[in-house]
Amino acid sequence: MDLDAFTAVRSPSWARLDELTRRRRLTGAEADEIVRLYQAVATDLSSVRSSAPDPEVVTRLSQLLARSRSVIAGAHEPAWRDAARFLVVSLPAALYRIRWWTHAVTLACLLLAVAAGVWVATQPDALAAMGTPSERTEYVENAFASYYDPGVGFAGMVWTNNAWLAAQVVAVGITGILPAYILVNNAVMVGATGGMMAEHGSLDVFLQLIAPHGLMELTAIFVAGAAGLRLFWTWVDPGPRTRTRALAEEGRALFTVALGLVGVLAVSGLVEGFVTGSGLPWWLKIVIGAVVLAAFWVYVYTLGRRAVADHETGDLTADEAGYAVAVAD
Repeated sequence: MDLDAFTAVRSPSWARLDELTRRRRLTGAEADEIVRLYQAVATDLSSVRSSAPDPEVVTRLSQLLARSRSVIAGAHEPAWRDAARFLVVSLPAALYRIRWWTHAVTLACLLLAVAAGVWVATQPDALAAMGTPSERTEYVENAFASYYDPGVGFAGMVWTNNAWLAAQVVAVGITGILPAYILVNNAVMVGATGGMMAEHGSLDVFLQLIAPHGLMELTAIFVAGAAGLRLFWTWVDPGPRTRTRALAEEGRALFTVALGLVGVLAVSGLVEGFVTGSGLPWWLKIVIGAVVLAAFWVYVYTLGRRAVADHETGDLTADEAGYAVAVAD
C-alpha cells in the first residue's frame, strides 16, 4: 500500500467524520452519514494496520473512531454484566498472572518474619529494643489481646487501614524500592512481635489471634506487593512492547488487582472484627481463616486459569482502553 496516496484519497472522509463528531447536534441525515463514515474509517484503519502500520496514522484514526463511537453509541452506562465480568474474568485473570510473584513475596516475607521473631526471642539486645520490661509485659498480657475488639466499627477501621496500605504498595510499585521497603518493614514488625510474645511464653496467644484473619490479610498485602514489584519489573523489562505501552497495559491490569483487594480485605476485616476476638474455640477461628484463604486461591486458580487461557489479562477491553500505537514485531 502507498500510504501517502491512501491518506490523500481518504483524508476528506476522515475530516468530514471529525467535523461531524464535534457538532453538538446532528440532523437525521447527518446521523446516518456519521454511521456510514464510521464504518468506512474503521475499514481504513484495518487496512492501514494490516498493510502499512504507521503509528501516526493508526493513532489518528483510532482517536477519531473513539470519538465518533461515543457520539453514535452515547456514554457507556455501567451494568451488572460489567461487575460480573470484573469479578469472574478481569480480577481472577489479573491475580492469576501475578501468582508466582505473590508466592515468591509470601515465602520471602515469611522467612524474614521468622528470622526477626527468632532474633528478638533469643537476643537480649533485640528484645530490649521492643520496650522496657514493664511495657513488654503490659503488651503481652493485655494490649495485644484487647486490641481485637469485636464489632462493626473495629472491622471497618481494620478494612480501611489495610486497604490504604495495599493501595500504597501498588501505587508506589513503579519505584521498586518502596514496595520492598513496606513489605520488609511489615514482615519484621509482625515477626518481632511474635518473637516478643514467644519470649514471654505467649506464642500460642499470638498465633491464635493472628491466624484467623492474618492468613487472608497478610496474603492480600503480599498480593499488593507482588503487583507493585511486577509493575516495576515491567518498567525494567517491557518485552516486545514499548515501555510506555507496557506500563499502561500492566498498570491498568494491576489497578484491577488494587480494586479487587478492597473486597478481599473487607472479608479479612469481617473475620478480624467478628471471629478473631470472639468467644469461639481457637481451633474453629483458625479453621475459618484457613477456609477463607483456601477459597481465595481456589477462586484465583480456577477462574484465573480459565480467563488467562482465553487471553484475558485483567486490562480493560479494547474499546475501554482506547487506541494503541502499532508496534512492529
